[in-house]
Amino acid sequence: MHTETRLAQLHAADLHAQAERHRLAAAVKPPVELRTRLGWTLVEVGLRLASTPRPTPALV
Repeated sequence: MHTETRLAQLHAADLHAQAERHRLAAAVKPPVELRTRLGWTLVEVGLRLASTPRPTPALV
């Protein structure tokens, strides 16, 4: 068997294994309640950061 052919087979097998791992990881999702709480917590933190008053520079 040629070296290039064997390397192509190994590469294809590696890609198939990566695709299977990705498919399995995508199938496992956190509970909706946890995702919802995390989402609203991030919104709250973002609003706090956006609404923080900044000191205005003094006019000289």
